[in-house]
Amino acid sequence: MDHKENTVENAQKNLKRRHFINVSLRYLVLIIVGIFMVYPLVWMVGATFKTNSEIFSSINPIPKAPTLDGYIGAMQSSGGNINIWKAMFNTYSYVVPEVIFTVISSVLTAYGFGRFDFKGKNLLFSLMMAMLFLPQVVLNVPQFMLFNSFGWVGSRLYLPLVVPTLFATETYFVFMLIQFLRNVPKELEESAQIDGCNVVQRLTKIIVPMVMPAIVSCALFKFMWASNDFLGPLLYVKSPDKYPATIFVRLSMDADNGFNWNKVLAVSLISIMPNILIFFAAQNQFVEGISAGGVKG
Repeated sequence: MDHKENTVENAQKNLKRRHFINVSLRYLVLIIVGIFMVYPLVWMVGATFKTNSEIFSSINPIPKAPTLDGYIGAMQSSGGNINIWKAMFNTYSYVVPEVIFTVISSVLTAYGFGRFDFKGKNLLFSLMMAMLFLPQVVLNVPQFMLFNSFGWVGSRLYLPLVVPTLFATETYFVFMLIQFLRNVPKELEESAQIDGCNVVQRLTKIIVPMVMPAIVSCALFKFMWASNDFLGPLLYVKSPDKYPATIFVRLSMDADNGFNWNKVLAVSLISIMPNILIFFAAQNQFVEGISAGGVKG
């Protein structure tokens, strides 16, 4: 009996040792990968306090002689009557409507495809999915000609950027929401219908709360894509005082007098801070939405 007890005890110790080694190796790999992923951002933050010569002479993120010249330069106007704060206001004056309209139109379109049967449904869904594989660069010229004929190019309301989002142009979001809808039992809607709920009430009170993680994921993706968009504002924004942050970062690079890289990096850091803060604020629902999208109910 003693021999058997010792054997069982040794086996348990071996299992615990293997488990400890496996967990330690996993965390070690994650820490190493995390360092490689975070280091560029940490270096960027430190480089905003460095001089040009120190930026190119050391990979150490900690500045030897900290200076605020980069941030002082970032607050100055570039390319006319515009500074970083006005550029960021311009950015979110069209990004926020884009996000709202994209979410609403995508939810409505996904609900239509996911819950209703109508003539031409399969054909329309196939055409919509085909658009998913059409690169944006192919659409730039015809879209520009169309919006120019409408007189929208140079619009101070950013109409060429905002109006298309009313028509569920982000096929990926519609497809992802349809996949989520398939995991929502139809019996819930049928019960609500028996209780007297109409289509709009079933959508707002049953469907939207159930697919909220997916909606948050769509909103975050759209927020980041629209905030980082450079080509769209470059094509359709003509007034320097209406330039967004993406173009203002380019204006901060003075090719005639040489680049003040601490200024460029400071402008870039300030412009991406809202994206970072919003991502961390909504990361739980974002991760839940991405992970649940691949699970069949």
